[in-house]
Amino acid sequence: MSIEIRVPQLPESVADATLVAWRKQPGEAVSRDENLADLETDKVVLEVPAPVGGVLREIKVPAGTSVKSGELLAVVEESATAGAAVAATAVAAAAVAAPAAAATATPRTGPAARRVIEEGKLAPGSIAGSAPGGRVTKTDARAAAVAAPVAPAPASTAAPASKPVPASTAAPVTASPPAPPVAAARAGRAEQRVPMTRLRARIAERLIQAQATQALLTTFNEVDLSAVQELRARYKDSFEKKHGVKLGFMSFFVKASVEALKRFPVVNAAVENSDIIYHEFFDIGVAVSTERGLMVPVLRDADAMSFAEVEKAIAAYAARARSGSITLEDLTGGTFSITNGGIFGSLMSTPIVNAPQSAILGMHKIQERPMVVNGQIAIRPMMYLAVTYDHRIIDGREAVQFLVTIKDCLEDPGRLLLGV
Repeated sequence: MSIEIRVPQLPESVADATLVAWRKQPGEAVSRDENLADLETDKVVLEVPAPVGGVLREIKVPAGTSVKSGELLAVVEESATAGAAVAATAVAAAAVAAPAAAATATPRTGPAARRVIEEGKLAPGSIAGSAPGGRVTKTDARAAAVAAPVAPAPASTAAPASKPVPASTAAPVTASPPAPPVAAARAGRAEQRVPMTRLRARIAERLIQAQATQALLTTFNEVDLSAVQELRARYKDSFEKKHGVKLGFMSFFVKASVEALKRFPVVNAAVENSDIIYHEFFDIGVAVSTERGLMVPVLRDADAMSFAEVEKAIAAYAARARSGSITLEDLTGGTFSITNGGIFGSLMSTPIVNAPQSAILGMHKIQERPMVVNGQIAIRPMMYLAVTYDHRIIDGREAVQFLVTIKDCLEDPGRLLLGV
């Protein structure tokens, strides 16, 4: 019995998707729920599972094609013995490959990296992964593509220079200067044209939209994180033992931001046409960097979350974002965002607002600096903070006081518990 494989129903806000790669080829056996293809939208990567076990008979849409909800992708021939055939094939393949598994094992790769590998016709097993667990990133694949040696010309096309010429028939030849090393020069000047992923194109579109439609301005301050570091050092072991997650800095910044948003509701608002929408809830987006680009999963009702719940949610979002299993619902909405360039060493930056939100908090590198404390010079762990805001609805006074409130909460974390 033939079963049609169609594009799953895409979310309402997503018009189409790109078929990034096929995981099975015609004639190959498939098992139920096995991933057949990867679909990339402007936010997430979706998998197309096989509804039944059988054999992939025909592929209707090639990789790289844009598809819409319900469009026919492939045809699977259902077979009652397909499950047994797949299992037998897997056992046989494992038995044959076991002696050479260490040398031929294919490293884990994400969709973006697989696309670069396929376009560059690279051997996946020859690429060393730099991500945790040996995972190959898009950057690793691109580096391997640039470093790939140029294949030598076939022997049949080489000039027969090896045949000796008799001295009696050889014509006198004037020595000429050696040709410039063109091949060597080109080897170090390689170029590679790679299509922009849908996520990267969407990020570019949103950033340009924010700068073109909002009156963006950034204000800065600095915060002494001595109290936060002392609190973390004192309770990190017991916190991790009780909750099963590490006590990081982000939970402090999320809770401090919520407190500041409560005091300055306009920072939590958004502009829609000629109206200002004041959100009476606090959905905080936390930027996560992945090999596909920056994603901003949302902590729903962050004001009702404990420190442990914030840390667990951020860790879960980051894991799903980097594995490609994050959902569109995880990334939708948000009333305020936080981004941390400090993990990459950034000392100061001006983050761009995640429209239609009206403000974003930028965290930066913690650096020990000499500070004057009670008339004495002391070495303190300092961080520059930045708030970029939409000046159409947020005045400078409110933005500065908002940032000062975050600073006060972090320099005296007891305020977060007492609400003062």
